[in-house]
Amino acid sequence: MELILASGECDYVNEVICAPANVNELFEFRQPIWTILGFPITRTVFLILAIAVIVSALLFFGLRKKSVIPSKFQALVESLVSFVKDGIAIDIIGPEGVKYVPWLMSVFLFVLVGNMYEVTPGVNFPVTSRMALPVMLAAISWIVFVIAGIKRQGFRYFLGIVWPSSVPVALRPLVGLIEFFSILFIRPLTLAVRLFANMVAGHLMLTLLLVSGWVFISNVGEIGLKAGIGIAWFIMALGIFVFEIVVIALQAYIFTLLSAVYVQTSLYPEH
Repeated sequence: MELILASGECDYVNEVICAPANVNELFEFRQPIWTILGFPITRTVFLILAIAVIVSALLFFGLRKKSVIPSKFQALVESLVSFVKDGIAIDIIGPEGVKYVPWLMSVFLFVLVGNMYEVTPGVNFPVTSRMALPVMLAAISWIVFVIAGIKRQGFRYFLGIVWPSSVPVALRPLVGLIEFFSILFIRPLTLAVRLFANMVAGHLMLTLLLVSGWVFISNVGEIGLKAGIGIAWFIMALGIFVFEIVVIALQAYIFTLLSAVYVQTSLYPEH
């Protein structure tokens, strides 16, 4: 919230929504909090490192004890692991999906926690709204499914892409070209953009509505009844807040699910 208020003066008398002059201020944290060995630790870097700590602690303390009657916390963590293992890895990839569970579990929890920052008081900044992070995660998924295809089929994996045997010979050059760019370039791009765009949209909408509402209400003495607009913004933001919690979990699931689907198509191209 402070980002918009600090970005410039708001004309709350004439404007319905108080927006910053440059919306990049909502997502950029270039000033380092501190420097370690010459490497600047910005707020974004700190939050990313915090995700690793949170996910590691979650899995460690949730799975370290195998109790006959698990605690609520242990049951929650085991349910998450079972959901990724059975509902994504095995259901999508097949029996071989078991060996991809650590990677898929890491991706799911990393994206989930990174998205949850959006609705975390005092943070209110999903790190997945920075394009570099979804691109990095998509690149890792790309590497995994390409290596999986090469390991299973050898370099026939690429031949199967550019010269698909299930397509009539006359159409193979065209279909092969489309498949080549689709599988090796479009897949990781859309994987990253889908996550990035959804988190930016929700974060931006929540920030604008909440801050605009606060600006109107806090200046009730100057604008009178017009301050009621701020209450409407808060009510609208509350609805979006609840909706964003659903989006946060859904985007983590979709990113992980598609990563598993891409591995499955590399292992079993005939499907």
